[in-house]
Amino acid sequence: MKEGQLIQMKKRIEGLTSIVKKLIQEIQANATLAQGTLTAFQLHIGKDEWEKLVEELKDIEKRNNNTDKKLDLDVE
Repeated sequence: MKEGQLIQMKKRIEGLTSIVKKLIQEIQANATLAQGTLTAFQLHIGKDEWEKLVEELKDIEKRNNNTDKKLDLDVE
């Protein structure tokens, strides 16, 4: 490879690296925001109401998992 091509590749890699780092920072910021929002909601509705909501969501998840059927490949 020519030196010019290597320099271009190095610049592109550095650019991509900085983009990935920024994306990771944004993801971390979103996670922090989501956690803060969830905590605020928990405090707002109270412990008892929160536990009811969690149980209801678990029941919904169980029902959704039971209705999802897997492909049966056992052909005889």
